[in-house]
Amino acid sequence: MNEKIAIIGGGNIGKAIAKGLLGSGQVDSANMAITRRKINLLDEFAEKGIKINQDNKKAVLESEIIIIAVEPKHLVGVLQEIRGDLDHTKHIVVSIVSGVSISEIAKQIGQEIPVIRAMPNTAVAIGESMTCLASLRGNDHALETVKDIFDLVGKTIIIDEEQMVAATVLGACGIAFFLRAIRSASQGGIEIGFHFDEAYAIAAQTAKGAASLLLEQKNHPEIEIDKVTTPRGCTISGLNEMEHRGFSSAMIKGITTSASKLIKIKEND
Repeated sequence: MNEKIAIIGGGNIGKAIAKGLLGSGQVDSANMAITRRKINLLDEFAEKGIKINQDNKKAVLESEIIIIAVEPKHLVGVLQEIRGDLDHTKHIVVSIVSGVSISEIAKQIGQEIPVIRAMPNTAVAIGESMTCLASLRGNDHALETVKDIFDLVGKTIIIDEEQMVAATVLGACGIAFFLRAIRSASQGGIEIGFHFDEAYAIAAQTAKGAASLLLEQKNHPEIEIDKVTTPRGCTISGLNEMEHRGFSSAMIKGITTSASKLIKIKEND
């Protein structure tokens, strides 16, 4: 991939994207730049040949794909800073900022620059992200270019922009939900006799195996569950107890609560 990529905002997700792209082996470090005010926090990337900078404008001028990975409260300031350096014949803007629409971004830019919204998760760092993408009509070429980039670091799906709140919660926040489930399983493992490192390794690998089964076999979860439950067995006893304690309803409620929170934040902006 020959496009020059600038990541504006070298925080956790910005750095994760950089790590994933570099780790893919398909993006040359010389074609990447990351910006951050505290530039010393990007030293590890400079050592790998990625350009690090405090100057967003310089990064934009030297790149073609502009990935904006800042907090929502900083987005307007960043767009106002770089909009004069954006060129509609050259640049594609990719926003991974939650809760800010394409039309709002385009209004701040003030010119016909292709804008794509992307919602990856932190597994992008190891090439295992689930990234949701959305664009307006007429930006098919730009969307395909951005899809090619995020295909290097996991799976991608193109959705309608109105689904972005749901994508943020299920795909991005979802990492934390599943990590909490793995932590809980490992704690249970400790209670029944394993040391922490053993319980953690078993729980994490089992979770990975369960997800891989679904993705590769393309079965409904209950089909795979039925394969490991037997009459009067320990698996069904454990599952039923979890359901009695509200396992599924708690996960569903957590997801819907996060979505409501995100909508509320957007309405108050």
